[in-house]
Amino acid sequence: MRYASITDRLADLGSGRWALHLAARRMVAAGEPVIELTIGEPDLPPDRALLDECARAMHAGRTRYSNGRGEPAVLKALVAKYEKRRPGVTEKNFLCFPGTQTALYAVMTGLVEAGDGVLVGDPLYATYEGVIASTGAHLIEVPLRPENRFHLQAEDLERAVTPEARVLLLNTPHNPTGAVLSESEIAAIGKVCRKHDLWIVCDEVYEQLLFGGSFASPFDMPELAERTIVVSSISKSHAAPGFRSGWAAGPEEFCLKLLPVSETMLFGVQPFISDMTALALSQDFDTARIMRDNYQRRANLVQTTLAGSNLLKPMMPEGGMFVVVDVTATGLSGADFAWELLNTEKVAVMPGASFGHQAAGFIRISLTVPDDVLEKAVRRMADLAGRLAKARPGGGPAPTDRLGA
Repeated sequence: MRYASITDRLADLGSGRWALHLAARRMVAAGEPVIELTIGEPDLPPDRALLDECARAMHAGRTRYSNGRGEPAVLKALVAKYEKRRPGVTEKNFLCFPGTQTALYAVMTGLVEAGDGVLVGDPLYATYEGVIASTGAHLIEVPLRPENRFHLQAEDLERAVTPEARVLLLNTPHNPTGAVLSESEIAAIGKVCRKHDLWIVCDEVYEQLLFGGSFASPFDMPELAERTIVVSSISKSHAAPGFRSGWAAGPEEFCLKLLPVSETMLFGVQPFISDMTALALSQDFDTARIMRDNYQRRANLVQTTLAGSNLLKPMMPEGGMFVVVDVTATGLSGADFAWELLNTEKVAVMPGASFGHQAAGFIRISLTVPDDVLEKAVRRMADLAGRLAKARPGGGPAPTDRLGA
């Protein structure tokens, strides 16, 4: 039988990136006591008021069809949220989707096609490559260097631009590294995008999980507003990933152009979840603050536990819910170390290679478990690293040319 070419383009870009996570889940199902530090799933539940509102709306009959753009209450709440950042936005600047992933898929479908290029910092979130490939466009890697704390540099972007480039896909705060771009960095990046007439798609799902400073976005800059599209959701900010409620924010013309694409895909989201989302966006809940404090404290715990190690070197995040650790001094790649850690220490982390070439010597640790569990897991990592060093001739760290390793 014949299949569409998209099935070939995405054949190796699906759940294969999460092979270690899936293996860990199978071990847990078999009764093995694995500590899971793989996926970015908040360890707090959604606020009870949001759950009550979702149930109330469902029982009140809010289970019928919606419309292609979004429920009025959510659009109103989105205007109020983003008007604080950029005065003048209206409901015509938004489209609602079931989560950030769906929003990103629709946005890319509306911007690029076969022959086009999408610039993305490497490391990158694991689904980005598939989203780009689904359109027929190709990914253009821009290196995010450890020596720059994985911050995208305007000069690296300039060097990476090709004649086929149409879009820059940004992510700040960044997954997997936790890097947070400053206003001046975004302005410099934006200058390159204006020079080459690039769209900017900015994934801001971790916006409320900054460990310090203020959040900056190209969406808020007048000189970049007409070329910037934001995708986000309540998955991280309100600990509600399973409800799949997100949006895209962008120029009015873009949203009007994309609306038929959205309607063809979905023709609306669930009204009862929309009512919950409107409440989440219109009131001040403690969820994000509690998670922010927890994740920052746990990142510091990882650093403290590994203090003085010449084998495992954590890179402190500036936001988000992960910390990446350089493991090259153990003599193993991030993938080999992660699998050895799972098999011998029953700790599951993500191999850095799942997020691109620049992260191949790293592992990514999710900070979404209690402090004592995280500390136990990190000590097991250190134990494994020590055994690997002792097994090597000379008993020391492996030679490496990685800066800071």
